Amino acid sequence: MTEPYFVRREARELEPYSAGLSIDEIREKYGLERIIKMGSNEHPLGVSPLARRAVERAAGAVFRYPQSGNPGLVRAIAQRHKVSPESVLIGNGSGELIDLMVRCLAEPGRHNAVLFKPCFSLYPIHSRLAGIETRQAPLRPDFSFDWEALLALVDENTRLVFVTSPDNPSGYCPPARELEELARRLPPGVLLTLDEAYMDFAAYADGKEEADLAKYSLLPRLDDFPNVAVLRTFSKSYALAGLRLGYAIMPAEPASFLRRARLPFPVNILAEAAGLAALEDKTFRLAGLAAVAQGRAALSSGLAALGCRVYPSKANFIMFAPPPAPAPQAEQVFDSLLRRGLIIRRLHSYGLPDLLRVSVGNAEENSLFLQFMDEALTRTL
Repeated sequence: MTEPYFVRREARELEPYSAGLSIDEIREKYGLERIIKMGSNEHPLGVSPLARRAVERAAGAVFRYPQSGNPGLVRAIAQRHKVSPESVLIGNGSGELIDLMVRCLAEPGRHNAVLFKPCFSLYPIHSRLAGIETRQAPLRPDFSFDWEALLALVDENTRLVFVTSPDNPSGYCPPARELEELARRLPPGVLLTLDEAYMDFAAYADGKEEADLAKYSLLPRLDDFPNVAVLRTFSKSYALAGLRLGYAIMPAEPASFLRRARLPFPVNILAEAAGLAALEDKTFRLAGLAAVAQGRAALSSGLAALGCRVYPSKANFIMFAPPPAPAPQAEQVFDSLLRRGLIIRRLHSYGLPDLLRVSVGNAEENSLFLQFMDEALTRTL
């Protein structure tokens, strides 16, 4: 009899990350030609033309290692946010940076991380795998943040507090003044990590990409908060989800230690080239932010007109509940859309089986989604 492989208890007890459905698996399952994907919060306009050309130009160099630390990209990000390059840490998506923070800043069996529930699943996954206790405070019924409940879980052994703003899956975005108060109330030695993957969509207003940034983010005043780190990504507003590129802006001292601990060459040549180009492509960026703002408004009003409960969102997605029926119908609506070739997101993995989430698509996709929703609800009811 073969002896079982040894696997740590923390790994055996993990619930795996639940990714959105892919176009290929739905096409194969239902035999459909056209699939519309509105389930993974991807960019509604595709890829930046400048980024596409940059990847094509860089393709011939993929047999080379990138320059260690990707200093060109680090400088460009630092310039974009008006911070020191020493405070910028880039990685293979935000997930790698979350993993680094947990492993480098907290000791297994001693320290804890404090989170809301539900939350982005990589926070508890990486924490538990590292042997770090996770403590989770429930969100309020309207999905706003209960700061007192969160702070009640913080003690002398807390090392990390994770807050997603705007939040996923609800799209709720707290005002910056509440984040400031939270940062000031945390005890010494705790790093407040603000995951701002969707912040660009909240900050956009009146045709300007960062018109409302100071209303929702501490990033413009990060020098005033030495216990705060901000996570950002190129996956959403920069439309580079497939290249896995994320970054953190954080105090220079912990950033230097995280830089030592990460794997060599975490950002590949193609991702670096695309990231640099995406930062330059302001025309595409503004077009994408405007498309999300317009599409979010159209989807919100359209879903409300169909009788759905729509939760206010500052992100590039909307969480909603189908109208009341004799039986729960979120699953039926989800399946009905899939059979039509339209992918949205069930929220079972967040513990919200009666709710659904739809990403903002382009104008045609948004219109088809509302049409298919109308048909699905008519059939379900």
